Amino acid sequence: MSEPTQVAIVGAGPAGLVLSHLLHLQGIESVILESRSREYVEKRIRAGLLEQRTVDLLISTGVGERLKREAMVHTGLNFQFEGERHRIPLDELTPGRNVTIYGQQEVVKDLIAARLAAGGVIHFEAAVESIQGLEGSRPVVRYRQNGTLVELEADYVAGCDGFHGVCRGAVANPKVYEKVYPFAWLGILAQVAPSCDELIYARHERGFALHTMRTPKLTRLYLQCPVEDSIEQWSDDRIWSELRTRLNIPGWSLADGPVVDKGITEMRSFVHEPMQHGRLFLAGDSAHIVPPTGAKGMNLAISDARVLAAAFIAHYKSGNQQLLERYTADCLPRVWRAQHFSWWWTTLFHRFEDEDAAFQQQLQVSQLRYMLSSRPALTSMAENYVGLERVV
Repeated sequence: MSEPTQVAIVGAGPAGLVLSHLLHLQGIESVILESRSREYVEKRIRAGLLEQRTVDLLISTGVGERLKREAMVHTGLNFQFEGERHRIPLDELTPGRNVTIYGQQEVVKDLIAARLAAGGVIHFEAAVESIQGLEGSRPVVRYRQNGTLVELEADYVAGCDGFHGVCRGAVANPKVYEKVYPFAWLGILAQVAPSCDELIYARHERGFALHTMRTPKLTRLYLQCPVEDSIEQWSDDRIWSELRTRLNIPGWSLADGPVVDKGITEMRSFVHEPMQHGRLFLAGDSAHIVPPTGAKGMNLAISDARVLAAAFIAHYKSGNQQLLERYTADCLPRVWRAQHFSWWWTTLFHRFEDEDAAFQQQLQVSQLRYMLSSRPALTSMAENYVGLERVV
């Protein structure tokens, strides 16, 4: 059994869905293959902070109506260290640019609904088994759905299937850059109103903590924990106790509530070069991973999709191959800028347990104090945090 299309997209995450949506707006056909069920991808808890350029893209392409109604725009964020909290006014430092809280699963819901309403093809529970013919003119993606093996023939393949997907392995002779951090994040989703209107990044002697949110009634919280910990070691009572220790300051307290989701995430930085091979192009987590501290993962994935869509559109509309040929080169400057910011932001707030730990802690405090005393330093941080419009 076989089916044809112009672009085969593996993965129905933000990268794959945005790519399919942008191609559709220009009359270019695509088929999305997703190994999980629709219910699963629309419910899985992932990132939740959108850069300004991501919000602008979603709204300008017609998939931002619910976002405009329900999302929470943040004009600032908070640093907390040495028992004091300091608000950073993002809107003053980067006029006209803010960040928006809107869960990745909500972005995915909006995009899936838009694609299906427009007659787009998304095959859920379609597990890709192999990709062949990437050096030829018509690659074939073989996938299995409901026990039937299907061949999807396409002009090009977009690998948007994440770090553990099959597409990355099809790139010949890659160069891999990776850093694995010596700690993990324990994250919870709690059914309680946020205790602060904006994010709190807390540096504490016991380790990093983050207060964020998903909706006005759902709070998202994180704790730095040992990488070898299991979730069974962390009861809800222990989690709330540790969060209060790391986040509370005089005159403010953390509200708690039922924990509806929790898990432990390892921390890594990862870049896979090149992001293309033959007629395969990687986007999102299949090509790069950032530690979640800087909230860049979903935004980078959508940025890749924007670049790749422009390259496909140039090819199909005018026969211009140049953007396809330089796809990797066009993506990597933003990828590495996000990598640096995410690494720096992570090292600024987390506790390290090595022979230089005491030295590192003093550097962290010095840098935080310096930023609070220097508008140029704060502006640089804010520009990276809200998302750079252009990266060179």
